[in-house]
Amino acid sequence: MASDKPAEVGKEQWEFSRRRFLKFAGGAAVAGSAYSGLAGLLGAEGANAARLARENSDTAFFASHPKYKFVMVNHVTTNPFFTATIYGIQDACSITGCAYQWTGSTSSLVSQMVSAFNSAIAAKASGIGCCLIDNTAFNAPVNNALSAGIPVIAYNADVAAGVPNNRMSYVGQNNLTAGAAVAAQILKTGLVKKGDLVAGIIATPGTGNIQPRIDGAKPVLVKAGMDFVEVGTSATTGSPEYNKIAAWYAGHKNCKFMFGVDSGDSDAIAQFIQTNNLKGKMGGSGWDVGTPVVQGVQAGNLSFTIDQQAYLQGFDTIMQLFLFQVSGGLMKPTNTDTGLGIVVQSTVQPYLAQNRFEGTASKQQTLKPPASIPH
Repeated sequence: MASDKPAEVGKEQWEFSRRRFLKFAGGAAVAGSAYSGLAGLLGAEGANAARLARENSDTAFFASHPKYKFVMVNHVTTNPFFTATIYGIQDACSITGCAYQWTGSTSSLVSQMVSAFNSAIAAKASGIGCCLIDNTAFNAPVNNALSAGIPVIAYNADVAAGVPNNRMSYVGQNNLTAGAAVAAQILKTGLVKKGDLVAGIIATPGTGNIQPRIDGAKPVLVKAGMDFVEVGTSATTGSPEYNKIAAWYAGHKNCKFMFGVDSGDSDAIAQFIQTNNLKGKMGGSGWDVGTPVVQGVQAGNLSFTIDQQAYLQGFDTIMQLFLFQVSGGLMKPTNTDTGLGIVVQSTVQPYLAQNRFEGTASKQQTLKPPASIPH
């Protein structure tokens, strides 16, 4: 009687069989059981996506296509927050075999962003992602790009609700509702009461990427009886923001809570509370998950911070632009809300590890998922 145990095969024979299976599985109607076999085959050798791409160049994940070049227009190209976004862009381009350009302004100058946008159109980019930090300045460039057959996606910042702009989709956080959620979280901390002074710290008042966060928070805090004030700092991170916060606080030492709505100011608030021994005297919260901020949450200097998944804002934008191109326009870009993750002291631990997904390390690595998912 024949044995059900598979015969032993040499490594060379196993590799040849695996390659042949991968090659023909993609081009034939393979039954579900065959795909189950594929999963087992790959798992047995600990294969991963990058290794498969390298070792199986004869197996196309997509049909042969041009090397599309996508242009990402940003308002603060050197801001550390967008390190994770750039990693997401790079990884999406690696998967799809595409190229990208990171351009725009270092200091939220809309004119520089529009110029970069127009240059991308002139260079016949395959697709454009842009932070729409102004409600009207990008209308003409977006229309010109679409007329030239260039898809456009807004990422990280979008025009205000009801404001016309023909960008095809938005990838990012809903900043208005996120601001309201932050205000509600501040009230939950128990650190403020009716009549207390609460400051919303913002780098560039009026810009479409962060002003809606203030606009969402203000009515919630005012309704609860807080004495709310908006404090503008600087588009330049580091000392300029810290010094503006310090100067304002010097004249408002009755402030009971500061919350930042951008990563640079959030870093500065965490540093300011720690340096001046204000823990327990003035509450604070941040936005985004840069190292100083998550360390501030861990230490208790900040009550919480917000994770808007900067990596996904780059990765998903590129993938949507790519799919539009490779499908001949059939796969139309769709809105993607990258979420509102409120990170508190009890949930901050995973963010402290240096990793590519939060922009704190460049190394590509697989992280261990949580044993239990909060719900």
